[in-house]
Amino acid sequence: QVQLVESGGGLVQPGGSLRLSCAASGSFLRINVMGWYRQAPGKQRELVAAITDGGSTNYADSVKGRFTISRDNAKNTVYLQMNSLKPEDTAVYYCNADLFIRSGQAIHWGQGTQVTVSS
Repeated sequence: QVQLVESGGGLVQPGGSLRLSCAASGSFLRINVMGWYRQAPGKQRELVAAITDGGSTNYADSVKGRFTISRDNAKNTVYLQMNSLKPEDTAVYYCNADLFIRSGQAIHWGQGTQVTVSS
Protein backbone atom coordinates (compact mmCIF):
# COMPACT_ATOMS: atom_id res chain seq x y z
CA GLN A 1 0.00 0.00 0.00
CA VAL A 2 1.24 3.47 -0.89
CA GLN A 3 0.37 6.72 0.85
CA LEU A 4 0.99 10.30 -0.23
CA VAL A 5 0.64 12.77 2.64
CA GLU A 6 0.48 16.47 1.82
CA SER A 7 1.01 19.43 4.10
CA GLY A 8 1.53 23.17 3.92
CA GLY A 9 -1.72 24.54 2.55
CA GLY A 10 -3.59 27.44 4.10
CA LEU A 11 -4.80 31.01 3.72
CA VAL A 12 -2.42 33.64 2.38
CA GLN A 13 -2.78 37.19 1.12
CA PRO A 14 -2.13 38.05 -2.54
CA GLY A 15 1.59 38.38 -3.14
CA GLY A 16 2.39 35.99 -0.33
CA SER A 17 4.12 32.61 -0.33
CA LEU A 18 3.39 29.06 0.71
CA ARG A 19 5.38 25.84 0.57
CA LEU A 20 3.63 22.53 0.01
CA SER A 21 5.19 19.18 0.88
CA CYS A 22 4.19 15.66 -0.08
CA ALA A 23 5.83 12.55 1.37
CA ALA A 24 5.37 9.11 -0.15
CA SER A 25 5.49 6.01 1.99
CA GLY A 26 4.66 2.34 1.67
CA SER A 27 5.62 -0.50 -0.60
CA PHE A 28 7.16 0.63 -3.87
CA LEU A 29 10.44 0.14 -5.71
CA ARG A 30 11.07 3.59 -7.08
CA ILE A 31 9.29 6.85 -7.79
CA ASN A 32 9.44 8.03 -11.38
CA VAL A 33 7.62 11.34 -11.72
CA MET A 34 6.14 13.38 -8.90
CA GLY A 35 3.86 16.29 -9.47
CA TRP A 36 1.33 18.76 -8.20
CA TYR A 37 -2.13 19.27 -9.66
CA ARG A 38 -4.85 21.66 -8.59
CA GLN A 39 -8.60 21.88 -8.90
CA ALA A 40 -10.58 25.04 -8.39
CA PRO A 41 -14.36 24.97 -7.81
CA GLY A 42 -16.20 24.29 -11.06
CA LYS A 43 -12.99 23.61 -12.97
CA GLN A 44 -11.11 20.54 -14.11
CA ARG A 45 -8.03 19.30 -12.33
CA GLU A 46 -4.93 20.71 -14.01
CA LEU A 47 -1.21 20.07 -13.86
CA VAL A 48 0.73 22.71 -11.94
CA ALA A 49 4.24 21.27 -12.01
CA ALA A 50 6.03 17.94 -12.30
CA ILE A 51 9.55 16.66 -11.70
CA THR A 52 11.29 13.46 -12.77
CA ASP A 53 13.64 11.44 -10.59
CA GLY A 54 16.46 13.00 -12.58
CA GLY A 55 15.33 16.51 -11.75
CA SER A 56 13.73 17.56 -15.05
CA THR A 57 10.80 19.89 -14.45
CA ASN A 58 7.65 20.98 -16.23
CA TYR A 59 5.37 23.88 -15.29
CA ALA A 60 2.00 25.20 -16.29
CA ASP A 61 2.37 28.53 -18.09
CA SER A 62 0.27 30.23 -15.42
CA VAL A 63 2.81 29.48 -12.67
CA LYS A 64 6.13 29.79 -14.51
CA GLY A 65 8.45 32.18 -12.71
CA ARG A 66 6.39 32.06 -9.52
CA PHE A 67 6.33 28.40 -8.46
CA THR A 68 9.27 26.04 -8.02
CA ILE A 69 9.00 22.27 -7.73
CA SER A 70 11.76 20.22 -6.12
CA ARG A 71 12.19 16.78 -4.62
CA ASP A 72 14.31 14.92 -2.11
CA ASN A 73 14.69 11.40 -3.46
CA ALA A 74 16.18 10.13 -0.20
CA LYS A 75 13.02 11.22 1.63
CA ASN A 76 10.59 10.35 -1.20
CA THR A 77 9.27 13.88 -0.84
CA VAL A 78 8.26 16.54 -3.34
CA TYR A 79 7.90 20.23 -2.58
CA LEU A 80 6.14 23.13 -4.25
CA GLN A 81 7.37 26.60 -3.36
CA MET A 82 4.68 29.09 -4.35
CA ASN A 83 5.59 32.78 -4.47
CA SER A 84 3.71 35.87 -5.65
CA LEU A 85 0.44 34.07 -5.10
CA LYS A 86 -2.67 35.36 -6.84
CA PRO A 87 -6.36 34.86 -6.04
CA GLU A 88 -6.63 32.66 -9.14
CA ASP A 89 -4.19 30.22 -7.52
CA THR A 90 -6.92 29.34 -5.02
CA ALA A 91 -7.65 25.62 -5.34
CA VAL A 92 -7.24 22.23 -3.75
CA TYR A 93 -3.71 21.09 -4.55
CA TYR A 94 -3.09 17.37 -5.04
CA CYS A 95 0.19 15.50 -4.97
CA ASN A 96 0.70 12.83 -7.61
CA ALA A 97 3.30 10.10 -7.94
CA ASP A 98 4.09 7.69 -10.77
CA LEU A 99 5.57 4.67 -8.99
CA PHE A 100 7.27 1.43 -9.91
CA ILE A 101 5.86 -1.38 -7.80
CA ARG A 102 6.41 -5.16 -7.88
CA SER A 103 3.56 -5.74 -10.32
CA GLY A 104 4.44 -2.89 -12.64
CA GLN A 105 3.67 0.81 -12.54
CA ALA A 106 0.99 2.72 -10.65
CA ILE A 107 -0.30 6.26 -10.17
CA HIS A 108 -1.17 7.45 -6.67
CA TRP A 109 -2.78 10.64 -5.41
CA GLY A 110 -2.68 12.48 -2.13
CA GLN A 111 -5.82 13.58 -0.30
CA GLY A 112 -5.42 17.22 -1.31
CA THR A 113 -4.62 20.39 0.59
CA GLN A 114 -6.54 23.66 0.31
CA VAL A 115 -4.74 26.81 -0.78
CA THR A 116 -6.72 30.03 -0.50
CA VAL A 117 -5.32 33.35 -1.70
CA SER A 118 -7.44 36.21 -0.44
CA SER A 119 -7.15 39.55 1.29
